[in-house]
Amino acid sequence: MRILFFAHLKDVTRCAELDLACGDVDTDGLWRKIINEHPGLEPFRGSVRLAKNSEYVGSDARFTDSDEVALIPPVSGG
Repeated sequence: MRILFFAHLKDVTRCAELDLACGDVDTDGLWRKIINEHPGLEPFRGSVRLAKNSEYVGSDARFTDSDEVALIPPVSGG
């Protein structure tokens, strides 16, 4: 699975992307795997949206190793 990080999440992880073998997991399982690799992401879990293969998904989503998952932080502007 390819995990993409944007904005300040790139600073936290010190990378723009990560290849992660997860198998077939739900949203909670995916978050556990990602946070295991990058514990600094834990505080952001509640505010970050997940996009699977370029589409936003809800908390009931399932993921496989063939998916691309983007972690999208809240966007602010002015």
